[in-house]
Amino acid sequence: MSAVFTSNRRPTLAQGAPAELDPLLLWPALGLLMFGLVMVYSASIATAEGSRFTGNQASYFLVRHAVFLAVGLVAGLVAFQVPLRLWQQAAPWLFMAGVALLVIVLIPHVGRSVNGAQRWLPLGPVSLQPSELMKLFVVLYAADYTTRKLAEMGSFRRGFVPMALVMVLVGALLLREPDFGAFVVIVAIAFGVLFLGGINARLFAVLIGVMAVAFVVLILTSPYRLERITSYMDPWKDAFGRGYQLSHALIAFGRGEWFGVGLGASVEKLFYLPEAHTDFLLAVIAEELGFFGVLAVVVMFALVVQRAFAIGRQALILDRVFAGLAAQGVGLWIGVQAFINMGVNMGLLPTKGLTLPLMSFGGSGILANCVALAVLLRVDWENRQLMRGVSV
Repeated sequence: MSAVFTSNRRPTLAQGAPAELDPLLLWPALGLLMFGLVMVYSASIATAEGSRFTGNQASYFLVRHAVFLAVGLVAGLVAFQVPLRLWQQAAPWLFMAGVALLVIVLIPHVGRSVNGAQRWLPLGPVSLQPSELMKLFVVLYAADYTTRKLAEMGSFRRGFVPMALVMVLVGALLLREPDFGAFVVIVAIAFGVLFLGGINARLFAVLIGVMAVAFVVLILTSPYRLERITSYMDPWKDAFGRGYQLSHALIAFGRGEWFGVGLGASVEKLFYLPEAHTDFLLAVIAEELGFFGVLAVVVMFALVVQRAFAIGRQALILDRVFAGLAAQGVGLWIGVQAFINMGVNMGLLPTKGLTLPLMSFGGSGILANCVALAVLLRVDWENRQLMRGVSV
């Protein structure tokens, strides 16, 4: 077993008492949330003004996103008050609730379908996207599962198979919607946490190979996924058809150059770039704020992910396995999803229906992100209390 789980060493206290929260995590995370609010407004003005659905109100998406953000921050404040031991106890139940929601959203006339995908549950004036909540639930469940099975992580039958079967069930439900992007992120979270928990390295290598083959099969057996791959390889071949989204995203990046055309001055958001305030928000940032605007976003995400892994490592040194794996699971989630979204926007990856975490428009995503950050901050806070000799 890795020494990280068996060590009884505790970090020594530095000069003076440590701060209550990690500023290198808190401020970049808040910066992404606030920056996202500004850019969602900028990216959505034309869409909101030109749609009868929004009442032709330019601030429609701004107001809704601000409300979502306020709800998410309140939920995060509440979640921060919950000790990690209670999150661990609730993890299996939250996971089962998430599976139930994924089933309910597929029931005809219950789940709402948009552009051929049935991913939303209508709740009056808003909609709930279960796959977004499921990412959080999988982080907690995978951390709890790995903690309980720590002594059996080297066993294929007892350590790997149960989690694999659960992920097959979740994957089948997500692909039924379909939501291939969420499926990729959730699988990455689950098996990433298993890897961090000490799963047999040879078994993990075999798993990566099997997953790669499975993804290829899923792509080849689905015409619309195969179409996305071919359009990604050469978006200019059919720039007004299959390559439309990517070609306009690349045009936005090209127009932005080093410093951008100015906040609010994007041309691509004027009905050229689809989903400008959700999936392709980074392209609008690139056009309006240029290379340095994108670099600022990348740096803030890098700080959040780095601090998540550092906080998780510290928790593991303190023999808090669930807390450590949960923190690193949050880092995996935010890092993988941000990487995929950025890769899609830049033409490095095929188009996926994934938003930019912490920034893109979407109530379910913002809510889940804020609660995940609260859990991460709670891990950090409990670490600091233990370093002070205070029980939590």
